[in-house]
Amino acid sequence: MESDKVFVAPDTLKDLASQVFEGIGLRREDAMIIARDLVAANIRGLDSHGVSRIPMYLERIRRGVVNPQPNITIKKITAAVSLVDGDNGMGFLAGHRAMDEAIRLAKESGIGLVGVHRSTHYGMAALYVQQAIQAGYISLALTNSSPAVPVWGGRSTFLGASPLAAGVPGGEKSDYVLDMAMTVIARGKIRLAATHGEPIPLGLALDAEGVPTTDAKKAFEGVCLPFGGAKGSALAMLMDLLAGVLTGANYGGEVKSLYFDHSEPQNVGHLFFAIRPDLFMPMEEFSHRMDTFVERAKAVPLAQGFDEILIPGEPEERTEQQRRVTGIPLTEEVIRGLQAEVESLGLAFPDFYKLNTNL
Repeated sequence: MESDKVFVAPDTLKDLASQVFEGIGLRREDAMIIARDLVAANIRGLDSHGVSRIPMYLERIRRGVVNPQPNITIKKITAAVSLVDGDNGMGFLAGHRAMDEAIRLAKESGIGLVGVHRSTHYGMAALYVQQAIQAGYISLALTNSSPAVPVWGGRSTFLGASPLAAGVPGGEKSDYVLDMAMTVIARGKIRLAATHGEPIPLGLALDAEGVPTTDAKKAFEGVCLPFGGAKGSALAMLMDLLAGVLTGANYGGEVKSLYFDHSEPQNVGHLFFAIRPDLFMPMEEFSHRMDTFVERAKAVPLAQGFDEILIPGEPEERTEQQRRVTGIPLTEEVIRGLQAEVESLGLAFPDFYKLNTNL
């Protein structure tokens, strides 16, 4: 319940997260990027990909499977294609560098395609399409991930939840921001429910024995179910083929578990597309057509149980507007986890209860 949570100002969380990552050995500018990205997920309501992940990321750095100071390099392949080597650093850093490169290529060639290998989990996929939208570009962001989903008909994990993100800049109306995993629900949300001891609805996952379960802990140790049955499984396979096989990253069940496997780096693969919106018409006309599309979509007669039609990205945008005023809600479990990490690094932990912005 929201009333059981403490509300913390976004800037307070960003400062804390930045100090923690710098304290574990990251360069200050890199620590600030990751802190900004994690808090951005919280602000948009994707708490499963926010600051609750800090202890897990720090554990991977401590165990040497994430490079705290990567030397990220870019290899030009053709006029419109590049390959990024993430040097086993935090995926956020490789992801932003790759989208920057895709935008640069698109500016010159109309479209830019950038593959990434030797990366790690890159957080909320919407980060990268929002980056492109801010620069005025259409974009796609694909990634593979550690096994969480069975191939259709199987009961053991093989494919990743592998989110797909897409962004299209709007005119005066809303931007289109899609960010969806190939599972019925993001695996990180099941992890968060397990952390809080909360049940999950039936139909989201199977336990380790292949039996449907509402126990979030058993679900997290089992398999997530793909959305749309065989269709979701097929799309998860496509994410692995394009982001893993094509880029030279790990693939086909090889990506190491973010949570349970500290034997070696993950070698996650990503694939980024950036496209100029004015390729086929002037930018003003494209923006007008986008606004017209949104107006037409929202004018469609409502189905029973709905009072409004929303464009992908709008619910998160509204959550962001609210949380910038009320603060970000954190549970006691998340606060305790953050406090333990902060104090282990010899840093001062702020009193979130006194800083509560929702009093």
